[in-house]
Amino acid sequence: MDSQTIELIGRHRLASELLQAGLEVAAPLRDRGVDLIAYADIDKQVRRFVARPIQMKAASQRSFGIWQKYLKIHDLIFAFVWHLDGRGEPETYALTASEAIAVADAMEWTKTQSWVRDGAYTTTRPGAEIRDLLQKHRMTPDTWWTKVVGSPKDRAVEQGDEADER
Repeated sequence: MDSQTIELIGRHRLASELLQAGLEVAAPLRDRGVDLIAYADIDKQVRRFVARPIQMKAASQRSFGIWQKYLKIHDLIFAFVWHLDGRGEPETYALTASEAIAVADAMEWTKTQSWVRDGAYTTTRPGAEIRDLLQKHRMTPDTWWTKVVGSPKDRAVEQGDEADER
């Protein structure tokens, strides 16, 4: 499959995961570093509109990276969607900018010439160490909700009720 096909499959898979999490999904008309926007609006679990921009990286197998050019986008989530070639079970990992930088620091990527000179570091063969670091960022419907809204789904209303009482 060509890279455009992988990108389309990844975008639809990611949108499906977000919808299964009870979130809504919007696609920006222009490409300025945000591929999708996940949001919660009129759900009983939230008291206010909450949205997070997502930069998606889709891969036929595995790929991971960090890019300084995206760090200027407030509240950005990096989503890595793997195994879209149909040969393995698809996996999605999502990290905030600070979480992604923490992984890059742990791997010492931020000390490389690629990071310093080009403002990026990527690998299409993430080894066991990086995959271990990413496991806590593997997404499920519950973790997607928490990543976007900021609290677990069943606690979101309780926090909103407490805020209303103040």
